[in-house]
Amino acid sequence: MNNKFKYIFSSKGQKLSGLLLFEPNTFYDERGFFMESWNKRDFQNILKKDNQEIVELTQENYSKSTKGVLRGLHFQRKPHAQGKLIRCISGSIFDVVLDLRKKSKTFCQWAGISLSSKDLNQLWIPEGFAHGFLSLSDSAEVIYKTTDYWHKECEISILWNDKDINIEWPLDKINYEVITNEKDKNAKEFSELNKEFFF
Repeated sequence: MNNKFKYIFSSKGQKLSGLLLFEPNTFYDERGFFMESWNKRDFQNILKKDNQEIVELTQENYSKSTKGVLRGLHFQRKPHAQGKLIRCISGSIFDVVLDLRKKSKTFCQWAGISLSSKDLNQLWIPEGFAHGFLSLSDSAEVIYKTTDYWHKECEISILWNDKDINIEWPLDKINYEVITNEKDKNAKEFSELNKEFFF
C-alpha cells in the first residue's frame, strides 16, 4: 500500500465521507509486476489523515463469481458492524455502497465503483454502509478484509433492485441476466428495514 487515495462521490455528486479508493504503487517489468497489497501501518496512517477511527482488520474473505453474479446488498448491524477493504484480483466488478448512517448528509445515497485486476485498486468501506457487487467478466475473484467476524444473527440484506434506492447497475454489460442466491432474492426492501439497524 501507499498514501495515494481518492475520495468517493455518490450518484448525486456528494462526497461519501469515510470511503476511500486506494491506488497501489505497482512496479512492472518483463517478468510481470510487484505491489505491496497490504501494510497495516500505511493503512492506519491514511485513516488518521482522513480523521477516521483506527480499526483492526480481523478476517479475510475470498469469492469467485461467474459473469452476471450479483452479491448484495449486505451489511452487519451493531454490535458486529463491519468495515471492509475490497480488492478484485481477477476480472472486473461493479462495486456498490449504500450509506446507512442516519446523521450523514448522504444518508440513503449510493455510489458505484469499477474495480478490476487491471488497476488493482482497493476500496475502503467503513462501518455504516451496505455493500454489494456485480461480476462483469466471465469470472471475477474478490478478496476483502473485514473489521469484525461474520455473525449470522447480525447480517442483513437489502434488495439489490429496490426502487427507492434506484441503483444504476450496468446490466447491459451482462445482457441483463442477473444471477443471485435465494437470500438476495428474498432480501428486504429499504422501507421494510427496522430503523434501529441503521448507524
